[in-house]
Amino acid sequence: MVKHSKLHELESALQHIMASPADEGRLKMISTRPGVGERELVASGEIDAECGLVGDNWLDRGSSSTADGSANPEAQLTLINTRVIDAVAGDEAHWQLAGDQLFVDIDLSHDNLPPGARLSIGTAVVELTAAPHTGCVKFASRFGNDALRFVSGEMAMRQRRRGANAKVIRPGKIRVGEVVRKVEA
Repeated sequence: MVKHSKLHELESALQHIMASPADEGRLKMISTRPGVGERELVASGEIDAECGLVGDNWLDRGSSSTADGSANPEAQLTLINTRVIDAVAGDEAHWQLAGDQLFVDIDLSHDNLPPGARLSIGTAVVELTAAPHTGCVKFASRFGNDALRFVSGEMAMRQRRRGANAKVIRPGKIRVGEVVRKVEA
């Protein structure tokens, strides 16, 4: 069971979160979502231009943010900062409950990685999009209302505490432990 931290406990982690590497970090976890509510941790994966993370249900699941309900091309992949999810979820065994696919130790803030900024991960390149990645009822039920408050609001959204949406620029292979690096567009 996930311990639901209080807001003041989560805020005490902000200095550590804000000290995330700016230019080069690490891919710490890959989680596919093969079906609704399902998570599968993998040591390596393939980023595909059409379906995002191979083995994930992003394409089939679709999105409520598109007029026709199809998958949102601006949200092919979701990335979350490992320092944030560690503060929110505690034990690494609970990280994947966030529903994100790529867990990275790099500063995802808008100041560091504005929409259009690119990251290389393994042989793949992804581009962060302007589509906001927001907390939801599921996030609150898994981690608590204080966790939802911690990742919501203007400053939290600017820092992308809930994470970032991205699209595939160059397909490729990724592996846990590989370098995540800012690259020129």
